[in-house]
This record gives sequence, C-alpha cells and structure tokens, in this order.
Amino acid sequence: MRTVGPAVHCRHADRVRVVRRELRAPPGSWPLHPHRHHRCHVLDGRALAGAAHHLPAPRCAHLLCSGRERQRRLRGDLPQGTAGGCRADGTQRQPVQRRARQVHLPVGEGRARVRRLRPDLRSLPGRPRALAPGAVHSAAARLTPPPKPGCVAAVLPWRPVPRIQSTAVPDSLTPELDQQAISLIRGLAMDAPFAAKSGHQGTAMALAPLAHVLYSRVLRHDPANPHWPDRDRFILSNGHASILQYSLLFLSGYGLSLDDIKQFRQWGSATPGHPEVGHTAGVEVTTGPLGQGFANAVGMALAERHLRGQFGGDVVNHHTFVLAGDGCFMEGVSHEAASLAGHQQLGNLICVYDDNHITIDGDTALTYSDDVAGRFEAYGWHVEHLGEIADHCDALEQALLRAKAVTDRPSLLILRSHIGAPSPDLTDRHEAHGNPFGAEQITRTKAVMGIPDEPFWAPTAVVEAYRSHTAGRGAAARAQWQQRFDAAALDQAVWDATWAAAGLPGWEAALPIFEHGEKIATRVAIEKAFNASLEGVPSLVAGAADLTGNTGTKLAGQVAATPDALAGRQVYYGIREHAMGSAMVGMALHGGVLPAGGTFFVFLDYMRPPVRLAALSGAKVVFVFTHDSVGVGEDGPTHQPVEHIATLRAIPQLQVIRPADANETVAAWRAAVAHDGPTALVLSRQNLTVVTDGSAVVTGAGIVLDDPQAQVVLLATGSEVSLCVEAAARLATDGIAVRVVSMPSWDRFEAQSAAFRQSVLP
Repeated sequence: MRTVGPAVHCRHADRVRVVRRELRAPPGSWPLHPHRHHRCHVLDGRALAGAAHHLPAPRCAHLLCSGRERQRRLRGDLPQGTAGGCRADGTQRQPVQRRARQVHLPVGEGRARVRRLRPDLRSLPGRPRALAPGAVHSAAARLTPPPKPGCVAAVLPWRPVPRIQSTAVPDSLTPELDQQAISLIRGLAMDAPFAAKSGHQGTAMALAPLAHVLYSRVLRHDPANPHWPDRDRFILSNGHASILQYSLLFLSGYGLSLDDIKQFRQWGSATPGHPEVGHTAGVEVTTGPLGQGFANAVGMALAERHLRGQFGGDVVNHHTFVLAGDGCFMEGVSHEAASLAGHQQLGNLICVYDDNHITIDGDTALTYSDDVAGRFEAYGWHVEHLGEIADHCDALEQALLRAKAVTDRPSLLILRSHIGAPSPDLTDRHEAHGNPFGAEQITRTKAVMGIPDEPFWAPTAVVEAYRSHTAGRGAAARAQWQQRFDAAALDQAVWDATWAAAGLPGWEAALPIFEHGEKIATRVAIEKAFNASLEGVPSLVAGAADLTGNTGTKLAGQVAATPDALAGRQVYYGIREHAMGSAMVGMALHGGVLPAGGTFFVFLDYMRPPVRLAALSGAKVVFVFTHDSVGVGEDGPTHQPVEHIATLRAIPQLQVIRPADANETVAAWRAAVAHDGPTALVLSRQNLTVVTDGSAVVTGAGIVLDDPQAQVVLLATGSEVSLCVEAAARLATDGIAVRVVSMPSWDRFEAQSAAFRQSVLP
C-alpha cells in the first residue's frame, strides 16, 4: 500500500472538505497533470475505502464515484474499510448504471464547480441530464480509449472501441512530428497575438491537437488545389480563434508564410483578425459573429447533399466539419440551424463542440446551464461525449472517424477542453480568452512544452515534413477523385454552369416578357422567372421561411429537398429566417448552388447578420424580400416595412434592386445571375401596372416617361413608379410637362458615367 497524492478538493455550502486517499497503484501509474503540476486521481467508490485523514487541499483533483456515497464518505459517515459497492452492514448494494464521468475541478470557482461533479443535480453545458436507474445515455456506449501518460484525466469504466481504419493516404506523421507540430501551433498561437497586441490565443492553444488531427489525418483536402470541388470543408465558427486556422494553413502549405503569421491582425495582411473567405486560401467562410459559421456549415452540408443527388456519389461525396464553442451555441441562430440540420438528417455534417466553460466575462456558469447534449439529441443529432481527450491525437482521430461513419444524422462531438493549455498559470482562466499572454507567461508556457523561448519558433524540418505529408495525402485523394470524375462522363457544360452558379448559353431566351398595361405583382413575376430558368440555370435552388407561395419562391414540378430526395430543388426552411439566410450563404460559398430564399421584407430584421456577411464574403445569394411597402395594408404597421430599404442600401457590396414592374423584375433576376455577389430583390405584394421594358435595371436608372419640355422630374423606385406615371398624366392636364425616371438600383446607377447620369437626371 502506498499513499498517492493529497486527495479530493470540493466545495459545498462554502466549506472545503479534503480527504486523503490511500490506494493501491503501481509506481508511476499516476500521470502528472500538465496544467497544475500535481498528481491527478481517478477514483471510484471502492477507491474511497481508506478515506479518513484531512490534508490541505490541492489546486485540482479528479473524482469519479457515486453521488450519495461520495458525500457520505466525505463526511466520514461510512466506516473505514467499507467497499464502494457495499453498505455499512456489509450487504451488497444494487448497482446503478451510470455514464462514465470526467471531472475537472479547479479551485476557486465555488458552487458552480461542485455542480459539475453532479450532473444529476444540475445540467451544465455538455453535461447529460439526470439518468433514471438503469438508463443509459445514448453516447455511453461510445467511450474513449484509456489515457496515455501525460493525459489530463481518465474515464472509468472503460471498454475498448474497435479501431476504424482511416482511408487517408499515406500514413500519418510520426508521434514525434505530431508533438512538434502541436507545440509549433501553440507557440504561434501565443506569439502572434503578443506581436499584434491583441488576439485570442486560449482556444487555439487548447485545440491545437484537434486541428492538427483534422488537417493531417481526417480532412480530404489538397493545399495545391484549394478549390477542388470534392474537398471536405472546415469552418471555424468561433472565428476569434483564427490564429489556429492560420497556423494549420501555414503548416499545410496553403500559401501562408511565416511572415504572414507575423503580420497577424495587421492592415492588409493575409491573416486578419477573423477568417475571411476569398482573402486567405483555405478559408471557406467568413466567420466572427458567433453562431454564423455553424449555420453556414448546415448550408454547406445541404449543398453537398444536393449535388451528390444531382451528379452521383462517385463525383460528390464529402463532409463538412465545423468547430463551435459555448458562444456559438448561446446564439439563437444555432438553435434554428441545428433544428434544421437534424430535421434534414444531414449525415455529412460533423460539429466539434469546444466545451471549455469559459467566456470573456468568466466561467460559463455565470450565464449558461443548457443541457447541450440533450438539446442536440432532441434535434435528432448523433451526440458523443469525448471527455478529456483534447491532447490525444489517436483518440481524436478515432472519434472523428466514428462520426464520419454516422450517415443518417448530423454528429455533435462534445470535447472537454481547457482554454490556454498548457499554460502553468492561465489554463482554464477567462484571462486566457481574449488577452494576449505577456512575455513571462509565454516563456513559462514554452518551458512546459519543451520548445525554445524564441518568437515564432517554426523549425524548417517540421514545416517541410508537414507540407510534404499533406501534399501527398491531398494529391492522392484528388487523383482518385479525378479518375472517378472522368469515368462518370458527366455533361461538362452543366457541370461548369452549376459550379459557376451561372446559366447555360442562351438561358435568357426562356425568360418571360410582359405587355405594357398588364397588372401583375412583382413577387408573382419573380416566380415566373424562376420557373422559366429551371433548365437554363441548373444550380438554382429556391425556398422560403414558411412563405414559399407568398414570396414567389415556389418551383413548379420540383420536389422538396429531403433525405429521400437528395437532388430536390425546393427547400423548406421553416420559420427560421436567420438560419435560412446563414444556410444560403453556406450553400453559395460551398459552390454548385445558386440559392434563392424568400421572406417578407419586414422580417429582414430577423436575418440581417447573414445578409451583411454575404456582402462581406461575396456569396452569390439571391435574397427575395416581398410585401415591401405600406401596400401590405391590413396587416398593419408591424408588417409594413418603411426603413428597411434604406438599411439594405447602406450595406456595401450588396446589390439591391427594387423593380418597378414585372419586366424590371425579370431583368433583375438576369442581373442577379450575372452578378458575382449577393443580390436583394425587393418586391411587391400588390399588383403593379407594367410601365417599363426592364432596361433601366442594366444601368440602374432609366427614363420611363418623357416630355421634351419637361419641367419636373419624378424619380421613384419599385411600386411608386407606376404611381408617378399616373401623377404625370394628371400634371399634364394642368400643363406641367413631366419626366418619370425609374431607379431600381442606386448602386448600378452610381457606377455609370457622369454623362449618362446627367442625361437621366439633368
């Protein structure tokens, strides 16, 4: 019998009780905690048999045992020598089936930390709900392997999981290179924010092993061809941890240099504060506002599934991986998007939840007590608790491969991480979130990692080996895909038009033309334009937030996109405007889909963030906003958009078109297909008289009615143009000559020459 470490530290009713443990253990079997510099313990009920002596509390400990029995032993109510599975009188207790638990209990957090010892008392982020006797959590059967020396914590009981063989080629890096790469990533995660005097290193440090495993073992990607259509997509939803992604892009050979890393968060650099698609090779979407990347990932998964149904699984068959944190799941858009993904059974979507319990304000216990696992299970997701494996590459790889094997629903992997690890002083501290480490902290942390205390340490041998490895994997995977693509013998013109989100040659000829004097609502005109383009624009996918028929986004003869109809072009988003907008951005940035989504204009306020991000990203999305004015009438002021058109026009890089009639609506759709970016079509509920030929859309403004002796110019957009034509007729009876100008697009008009603008508006 030997004494192992001090024991368990817990808080209850603001008092500290500590019990010494005497356990049988072979020498060296207790790993040193890399964060707190003391011994860690994994205890069950029987391990508490020798509890009796009180000692000073350590800074942290790990405890696994039954709830009431643990409390009784901590109070000393059970005699020494009583086995954990027996009552005090020696009779055998009935076993209660429980999930294996992992507990990390730093000192100084009060009752909030105690509640993490007892998920049956109160659920916390990523924690299972109370289990009835005999109940088994759905993730309980998928336990992680036992820890290796140097681990953070262990899981008991454990049973081995059959190893799922990776299809990646060639073999992974050596364990030594694995560790060197992880240390390099963590070093850059500290050095770059320190040099920039701002940034978020904590999450990047904690998740360096996960990101390394993703990029070097799991993701199908080719750094030499970052736009390869069948690559896996990776989205960093918690975009403030951008240095994590930049470090992997640098290591993998996406064109980032070490000098780019040194210019982190600097003006004009390739490494801005948050990832920006189109600015840095390898970045799939622009993230920053929390939750948006998660919802974008749902859209990417929808796009992949649609294209798989359209072209076949031999040509399109990849996964979307998204990394999200506590903040992402607090945001409302995550609820909408997760619900949509679960309903659609997106088995090609894998989310890793960075469960680190930390926000800028402090511990998440301040604001967050959701049962995340229960929530996602209710949405229809596959949920797996990974526990304390954030530092174990093989276990992380196996978890990701298990998730890839789940094909009938999206997967959520809950990873308990420790922000700032392996800092000896700031691990699990909210100060590690958004404040750069000081020079002393960086020195101390690099000493723990065993790497030189030099800025931007990146040994050439490690970088070259990493790039060679990822290049080999990527080239092999892409070559295999190219063989399958060539064998598929697809219609190349359709393939090219689809991935360009463009029309086939001559597609405009099928568009309708409306007669002057005809009365038709512009929301009806856009539906006619969509349906006339189904063959000519093969990438068109349309839907609405429960307003498909009301917004002109109903596609004739098209089935709904469902798990049973992968190629369905009609998407029903439900009453989820925010998720719809974000998903459409993800679909557009995935490529191969031109998404058009509709809602009432007043509900723009429910989806403004993705509209803005679409503009920042250059995502080719068609936002259809109908019921655009007081013409809504009897619905009242809550449904009468007044200020919305001005706010849309204020968004840079967003093409806003408010057509005057059906002909301008058709021209607006033609302009949206030709435009390399997002377009907002603002349309009427009420019928409008056709008064134009649609040509004003091309130049942004045009003369609808003119008089050589015009004394007045009436300028209008949308439904007001036909009113101005009527007003001009009345003014003419009074001898006042009038010019009527339709200006469907302010931006397009401003892009014209000064001479043209002067000719329209003298």
